Amino acid sequence: MSMLRRTRNALLTAVVAVALTAGGQPAALAHAGPPGADPQAAGAADVARARVATEVLLESYDQEKAWFPSSWWNSAVALQTIGDYMLRTGDRSYVDVLDHSFETNKGPFPAGERSTDEIYGNFTSRAIDDAGWWALNWVTAYDLTGEAKYLDMAGTIGEFMHGFWDPSTCGGGIWWNEERTYKNAVTNGQWVRLTAELHNRIPGDTVWLDRSQEAWDWYVASGMINADGLVNDGLTDACASNGDTVWSYNQGLAIGAPLELYRATGDPELLAQARRLADAALDSTALVTDDVLTESCDRVDRSCDDNQKQFKGIFMRYLMDLADTTGDQRYQEFAAHQAETIWAADRDSSDRLGQRWAGGTSADHPNVFDWRTQSSALSALIADVPQDAPARSLSATMSPDQLVVMPSPGATSALRTEVGVAATSDGRRPLRVDVRVDGPRGWTVDPDRSRLTLATTGDGTPTRAVVPLDVTVPAGVADGSYPLTVTVTAGPGLSWTTRATVQVASVVDFDAGSTEEVAWLWDAGGSGLSQAGSRFADGTSRFVYKLPFPAEATSAEATLTIDNQYVVALGPDGESWTTVLAEDEQIRDGSNKADHTLDLTPYLGPDKAVYIRVTDAFPADGWGGGVYHVSATFGTD
Repeated sequence: MSMLRRTRNALLTAVVAVALTAGGQPAALAHAGPPGADPQAAGAADVARARVATEVLLESYDQEKAWFPSSWWNSAVALQTIGDYMLRTGDRSYVDVLDHSFETNKGPFPAGERSTDEIYGNFTSRAIDDAGWWALNWVTAYDLTGEAKYLDMAGTIGEFMHGFWDPSTCGGGIWWNEERTYKNAVTNGQWVRLTAELHNRIPGDTVWLDRSQEAWDWYVASGMINADGLVNDGLTDACASNGDTVWSYNQGLAIGAPLELYRATGDPELLAQARRLADAALDSTALVTDDVLTESCDRVDRSCDDNQKQFKGIFMRYLMDLADTTGDQRYQEFAAHQAETIWAADRDSSDRLGQRWAGGTSADHPNVFDWRTQSSALSALIADVPQDAPARSLSATMSPDQLVVMPSPGATSALRTEVGVAATSDGRRPLRVDVRVDGPRGWTVDPDRSRLTLATTGDGTPTRAVVPLDVTVPAGVADGSYPLTVTVTAGPGLSWTTRATVQVASVVDFDAGSTEEVAWLWDAGGSGLSQAGSRFADGTSRFVYKLPFPAEATSAEATLTIDNQYVVALGPDGESWTTVLAEDEQIRDGSNKADHTLDLTPYLGPDKAVYIRVTDAFPADGWGGGVYHVSATFGTD
């Protein structure tokens, strides 16, 4: 079983009491969103959506490096989002993930290992804003656990950042980088928020409060907030606003900064300033299109880079904070609308959440689904969870949720998947869950109905159970995608629908990063997706495709479109490997992008599967091989 699948399966631990009975008829398709006007049922669905999206996000977590692949500051933001989820829902399933990331990454790293920059230790580097994201994440970890080491680390990072407060230029402000070339909104928004958070958590503090008040006064006077109440990116060398792009994360930090300082001081003008900045954002076509938060790079004739993919989630984090503090219905309704449109228009069949929350794609600028977009959209789902999250919730996922079969003519094909059920309740009595599976006409699913009895804990952390499913695909099924739909119910108001997609294929043909790729991706191995459209493996990461050719296959070949510093190995079992292709130059610009055709025949395993592994030819410099497209065919005697 692949590492990709095992990541989700590891979450699905056995329950104390599980009773399974087979039989019955498939259920009708149930609605996955809020089931009507009942606020408790709607709240339960909000919790379930956030939980499922969190599980999908964690499928990309690299256990070895304890981060999300190939992005240092983005990993901090994604980890904080997981912390936000736990604080919001009471689910404590992933506290160990935060701690593992802390302990693994608190030391120094050479340039190219965690970032293109050297990491000095204590999550600091020449990029001051990168350090700021880690500090904010560790404050969230402290709020979640009460463990002093996290708050101490946030303070250590704060002292590092304070070394770049410089009144000699522009009268104050934190420099964006160690070279002191730019003062901008993101670093200074972080600084105000962080210093206020530290003050609010350190008894008797005055130092952090003084720094926070001084920084906010400077920020407001800097000119970065324009006449429309929107935050431009930073200052010119002449200390004037540069009028640069209004990004949602800068606006979000500008909302969150005075809000936390308001908690420290009780000054109502600070709360009023946070509200004015939020209202300006919601009223602006620069950030909102048809009531949906929309980055300028979200439009279908543009593409967002890996940094910009996470901006909107940061805005939603701080808008949620403002909505909680004020109880303002406008902010709550805006958050709810973002969650609804994401779930309806920006979610694929694997519950991956994309960049364009309103949906939309184009051939030249496709909507992107990766862990960064997942983290960002998850923040919107979290913002829609009620402050007092309902005790009862129910969700389900399938693992794997994308399967592939290359059938032999005239023969049936067998597959296995499983349903993972997660439920919370008040813990006073077991929760009885009905699981119904609906497959295509003529297919057999065993069992097609199961009943579970879950002994829930009552503390917000779900009890989980797994139902294995054996699927028989009849002979003669045409190539295409076929759904398996699972509906789980638990009494009135608790219902959830999930699905798996079975690809029946006579040939292999897929793009990296597409939903179709997932079925062929046997081991994601810490790989990432590039803005250029490739799946890449750098450093010690890897990825493996499994091509399950039919029983009569006697020969096979594959064509890979690949670039940069690749090593390609083939094997019959996913364990033994023979290198068949390697780049011997340290190419970083994709100039060697080309199609390479590989003879797979010597590697057809006993089950006629071939495994293709891609690794990094020069693991020290962070520019591993990237695959854009894979196709394969087979022959018979």
